[in-house]
Amino acid sequence: MSGRRATVERKTLETLVTVTLDLDGEGKTRLNTGLPFLDHMLEQVARHGLIDLEIQASGDLHIDGHHTVEDVGITLGQAVARAAGEKKGIRRYGHAYVPLDEALSRVVIDLSGRPELVFAVEFPRATVGGFDTELFREFFQGFVNHAAVTLHIDGIRGRNSHHIAETVYKAFGRALRMALERDPRSPDTVPSTKGAL
Repeated sequence: MSGRRATVERKTLETLVTVTLDLDGEGKTRLNTGLPFLDHMLEQVARHGLIDLEIQASGDLHIDGHHTVEDVGITLGQAVARAAGEKKGIRRYGHAYVPLDEALSRVVIDLSGRPELVFAVEFPRATVGGFDTELFREFFQGFVNHAAVTLHIDGIRGRNSHHIAETVYKAFGRALRMALERDPRSPDTVPSTKGAL
């Protein structure tokens, strides 16, 4: 299970995204998506997930952030899937509740090999930090589709859109960390009765 690292590049007519990560890192980051609030959220994922994460992205931000945000999610999902490999010896499931002042969110993940997103989060404002809050779902949909995971994200309560977003991304990082952790009781087994994920 050593060396759980990956680099993935995604190049389209709309974006160029490169993601390099180490699932067994310390939470170090080098992030430049061109969207400062997205960088701030990705920093939370890395720090709370203990993932070393480098992301460089350039995209058609003169139009809007949609393509860049979606493609960052896609490329991150591909990198996580590649680094996790056959998923032998991992816990598979992860969950986290994270509060920030009045906001509270819950994230539950299954590294199932099956993409499914349930995103039940409401934001009081249409933008936060100049970032379109509709794009949070697009990020996670891109991630789920290409990491092939089941992901449930619930915004339980909150009034401040920044706080809500931050609890979501912190909880995502912590749930991902738990799911990817090595299981000392089953170090060489894929955690599925099917024998594959």
